Amino acid sequence: MRGRRPRLPRRAAGPVLAALLTVSACVAPAARQDADTSLTVREIDAALERRAAAVLARDPAGYLDAIAPDAVKLRAAQRTELANLADVPLKSWTYEVKAITEQDGDWATTEVELRYRIDGYDTAPVATRRTLELMRDGERWYVSADRPAEGASDQLWHQGEVTVVRGAHSLVLGVGRAQEELRQVADTVDLAVPAVSDAWPHPWARRVVVLVPDSVGSMAGLLGSPETSYRGIAAVTTGEAGVTGERPALADRVIVNPQAYATLGSFGQRVVLTHETTHVATRTSTSAATPVWLSEGFADWAAYRGEDRAPDVIAPELTGAVRAGDLPDALPDDEDFGFDGDPAELARAYESAWMACELVAERWGKEKLTAFYAAVGAHPGREGAVEQAMASVLDTEPEEFTADWRDYLSARLG
Repeated sequence: MRGRRPRLPRRAAGPVLAALLTVSACVAPAARQDADTSLTVREIDAALERRAAAVLARDPAGYLDAIAPDAVKLRAAQRTELANLADVPLKSWTYEVKAITEQDGDWATTEVELRYRIDGYDTAPVATRRTLELMRDGERWYVSADRPAEGASDQLWHQGEVTVVRGAHSLVLGVGRAQEELRQVADTVDLAVPAVSDAWPHPWARRVVVLVPDSVGSMAGLLGSPETSYRGIAAVTTGEAGVTGERPALADRVIVNPQAYATLGSFGQRVVLTHETTHVATRTSTSAATPVWLSEGFADWAAYRGEDRAPDVIAPELTGAVRAGDLPDALPDDEDFGFDGDPAELARAYESAWMACELVAERWGKEKLTAFYAAVGAHPGREGAVEQAMASVLDTEPEEFTADWRDYLSARLG
């Protein structure tokens, strides 16, 4: 997850009903521990399969048929939830029972993974964990409670009716936001995608899904984190980095903080969404081996490279430090990018990272910068990743690069 504070100015992831009716819904079986558990899981699978099929068919009666008849509040909430999803173009919707955590006769509590894909945008599913309570009546199981699993978060449609705006390269889903506001976000992302493709020539989907909730509190709810962590953050990107061929990647989402984003002018909004789009594009080349200074610095480099702004305007905090004789000794650590620290120090971390990528692009060229990024991410672990990539791609080493970077800061910002 990445994000930017707007003060910088930059950030810190449906029609076609007929088509939906033809999409299959399925439920993957959980591990069986004994015969009784096996039977119970199969029965629950059957109930959830019916529920999944009803979501894709936009069938309220079928969806509610999986809910316990006497669960009045849940039935009302689930009816609203399905209505909130009405315009979201779903490609797939599946449940997988991960575990039966408790069972007492005709009552059971299960941990379930919900996976869904948006048609035309997701090449892989979004996954979220739910805790379901179920009751058996005869040979059928019915859902009597549905909530996020511990540590998981709700989805956008849990927060209200989802408005959908399509762009050339974007799909913007909003709750409680005006249609014209969402259109402006889509138009900005449509500008960002070709700019990012020019900066990052490697294959990527070139499509971005953006979520715009109604408040920073709702944004935090989507991320499963405290609201205080995101008050000054204009947008973040969620997704799974560094996925190999051993398992499928999960889909990315750019999530906008509507309050912080609205304080930015068109330049700041363009930079924020280009930065976030860069994270979407580079995700498969970003791994645990990638230091935050490289991932954030590269995203800023991609966002600013087409803008006509002087370095001291883009990096005011770092410029002030350099001119005051406070030249940084080293590239920023991962911890320097935490949202809960001093905003000025956070700004200097981002600006330092951007200048490091600027140095590589200016001295070695854009192709070497992207090759360096990919080489670091391809390393099996953090240890030695930057050193090896600097040696093989840039023919330098960290100490020499840091010295060159410090000289570059003095020359460009001093």
